[in-house]
Amino acid sequence: MVAEVDEASVSHPNPAQDCIKTAQLKAGAIFDQIADPREKRTIVVAADTTVALDGETLGKPRDEEDAYQMLAALRDRTHEVHTGVVVIDLDSGKELVGSHTAVVTMRRYTDGEINDYVATGDPLDKAGAYAIQNCKFKPVVKLHGCFLGVMGLSICHLLQLLEQLDLPNLTNLADLNAAHRRYLCPEYDKIAQKLGK
Repeated sequence: MVAEVDEASVSHPNPAQDCIKTAQLKAGAIFDQIADPREKRTIVVAADTTVALDGETLGKPRDEEDAYQMLAALRDRTHEVHTGVVVIDLDSGKELVGSHTAVVTMRRYTDGEINDYVATGDPLDKAGAYAIQNCKFKPVVKLHGCFLGVMGLSICHLLQLLEQLDLPNLTNLADLNAAHRRYLCPEYDKIAQKLGK
C-alpha cells in the first residue's frame, strides 16, 4: 500500500532519526487505512531511506540539475545511507522501531556518466539521486553494511525485528544471500548463524 504522506513534513536534524520519524509517519498512515475487523494477523512494515554526506541529508532530488549536483558531490567520496524501519503488529498494537546504517563509497564516475544517468530519470525518485542496484551506472565501489538497506529496506534487519514478534522465520538463505549480489552483509551473517547454516 502507498502511504500518502508529506515526507517533507519531517525535518529532524539527525539524518538517521529523520528516516525513522518518516517511516513512523508512513506506518501510521497505513495503519489508519487498514479496515477492521481483520481475519488474519496483520503486520505493517514501513521504511524510509536517506543519504547523508558530511552530516547533511540528501533526499530525493527536486529536478535533473539537483540530481546532477548530488551525484557530483558524492563522486569518489564516502557517505552514509540510513534506513529507518517500523513494524506494527495490528493485533497486539506492538510497534518496533529500528534503523540500519551503511557506509558507501562511490566510484570516480565522469561528468558524462552523470549526465547519461540523470537522463534516464532513475535518480529522480532516489535519496541521494542514485540506485546502488543500477547495473549500467554502477555507482558504488565499496560498501560496508547491507546492500538491501541501501536499496531501501534491509531485509536482514527486518527479519531480526519480526523475530521479536515470534513470527516463524521462513527465510530462504540462498535467495537472501543472492539478493546481496557481490557485497558482504554483516546482518546476513547474523541471520545465517541463528538459523544454524
